[in-house]
Amino acid sequence: MRARSIILFLLAISLFSTYTVAQEKLDLPAAPSASKLDSKAAPRAAKPKVSNDSAAQSAAPHDATENPPSDNASQPAQAAQSASSSSSAADDTAETIRRTVNEVNVVFTVTDKHGRYVKDLKKNDFTVVDDNRPAQEIRSFHTETDLPLRVGLLVDASNSIRDRFKFEQESAIEFLNQTIRPRYDKAFVVGFDVTPEVTQDFTDNTEALSRGIRALRPGGGTAMYDALYFSCRDKLLKAPQIGPMRRAVILLSDGDDNQSHVSREEAIEMAQRAEVIVYTISTNVAGSRGRGDKVLERIAEATGGRAFFPFQLTDIANVFLEIQDELRSQYALSYRPADFRADGRYHSIEILAQNHKGLRVRSRRGYYAPAQ
Repeated sequence: MRARSIILFLLAISLFSTYTVAQEKLDLPAAPSASKLDSKAAPRAAKPKVSNDSAAQSAAPHDATENPPSDNASQPAQAAQSASSSSSAADDTAETIRRTVNEVNVVFTVTDKHGRYVKDLKKNDFTVVDDNRPAQEIRSFHTETDLPLRVGLLVDASNSIRDRFKFEQESAIEFLNQTIRPRYDKAFVVGFDVTPEVTQDFTDNTEALSRGIRALRPGGGTAMYDALYFSCRDKLLKAPQIGPMRRAVILLSDGDDNQSHVSREEAIEMAQRAEVIVYTISTNVAGSRGRGDKVLERIAEATGGRAFFPFQLTDIANVFLEIQDELRSQYALSYRPADFRADGRYHSIEILAQNHKGLRVRSRRGYYAPAQ
């Protein structure tokens, strides 16, 4: 009887130890976040559709390096390792923020009075004005003619452009074939009517991009602002980035929006937050500029892009060539504002070319400071 009691006692201790170890494993702290993105959700925006072909392409092996799947089996070990070094990781993160948060990056182009790109200017040829005050310092300056591109092609697939849809598709295909370089650039295709639909996700495969464009079918209303907002926030802003790159959207539309849940200015704000240059191509061939054309012009100018108004369908191909040339003819600089404050407020930007008459500098109109 005494032996049985001893055995039961030892068994109880063993069970208690096992339970304690299990609890310790379950209660491991989560890995600390290195950074947090304060992104604004689209109010009531329609959920974008993703075609089956696009989903299959996104899961293809050649895209796996840019969007690695999470490894659930290794999470406990990663969490334990992160917990043991949380204080040093937090210090490193804070230090990184202090170094970079008070600098502003701007991409811009310079043209002469004939509209030709000027590519040989130097740092001392420019001054930067931030909120009507000269910048404290231009920290870096580069002539950017060969940066990797991340391009979103947004095609209006509403009923209003049905009669010229085929030609626009073929012009867009030719543009991507000439612009996207394998293993270097990536693009995605979004068609939109009442909702944005990703027909081809990020890829450097121009054949897959062509299929994505040809998969578009016109029909329905127009939610252009929703499509731009979605492409900037959910695609370009979240695209993995290794080193500097150029983010751009090419928007083909007549500019008439009648279905969006976000406003024009909310779409512009998201493009500015994502540092996306928007080039707009009007599909209005009526011969006179209407309200939609003014909307397209506002979007392009606010983001540092250009608005194109081809008079004939055949001019659209030439427009794509101009956009391709501009993407390879830009400058990039970073500067420190005279009185930088992490107030989350919008700040205006103006870049001026010194001692050069007749030059036009085109950049985004402003930026949003980070909030504390």
